Amino acid sequence: MSLRFLRYFSFLVTLSATSVIAEPITVETAAGPMTVAERPESIVALDVAAIDTLTALGVAPSGVVAPLFVNYLDEATAGLPAVGSLFEPDFEAIAALNPDLIVVGGRSVAMADALSTIAPVADMTIGTDMIADGLSRLDAYAALTGTGDTAEDLRRAISDRLERARAMVADRGNVLILMTNGPKLSVFGRDSRFGWLHTALNWPQAVDDISESRHGEAVTFEYIAAADPDTLVVIDRGQAVGEGTENARATLDNDLIHDTRAWQSGRVIYLTPAETYIAAGGTQAIIRTLDDLIAALAESA
Repeated sequence: MSLRFLRYFSFLVTLSATSVIAEPITVETAAGPMTVAERPESIVALDVAAIDTLTALGVAPSGVVAPLFVNYLDEATAGLPAVGSLFEPDFEAIAALNPDLIVVGGRSVAMADALSTIAPVADMTIGTDMIADGLSRLDAYAALTGTGDTAEDLRRAISDRLERARAMVADRGNVLILMTNGPKLSVFGRDSRFGWLHTALNWPQAVDDISESRHGEAVTFEYIAAADPDTLVVIDRGQAVGEGTENARATLDNDLIHDTRAWQSGRVIYLTPAETYIAAGGTQAIIRTLDDLIAALAESA
């Protein structure tokens, strides 16, 4: 085999690899399908769920928001450039990184149009179907970063946990999803940001006519007592965002809650607020939340 042929063959291989890398990639986003000209080498992530999933795939964003409010991402994001907060991106810092793609989510999506003057913007907001949206975002990031094998392992880990949790709640009656914010109470139904507890796990609602809004339906202790759920799942917003408010355990320690079936049977479950509220839809957050739920269900069986 001649040296000229080997050089020509090497050129063809290099040309072919370059062509594959440069092929357009289309992924699903919260705003519909999005196509990028080629695989982005530099991604700025302005959403905690996005940072969660990208790092789960072994991909380090070029820039991240701060603070993250979730300590399990501290190691993966250590040393990464900060590019503003969840609600206020630092446009100069982002532009200086010259990213190929900027990812926004529910708390930063309002800045999408302005950010698009710097680089293409992907709206990866997690909607009310947290599990389905989280898995869709996982697939999208995997396609963008070429990490399909890792994504498949993560998807399987989520599926296995969902199946286990679904089996564990099958004979537990109904559930009421409650958020506390200091002394303030709100409940959430199947069409809410926490509705996956009903839809993904086939867990019946304790109350069917909960009005849906981003912040839930404001209620009283008397409402919870009247609902008398078999299980009460609690998310402590105040603790999630570090507002220094009274924690959920103290808020719910009163006679009206003590009289509910959930309290008397030891079936009041406190989900980790950072993963459930701040990073909801991130792959690691989903896995960690399901692990917490499974452990709590096993303890209160």
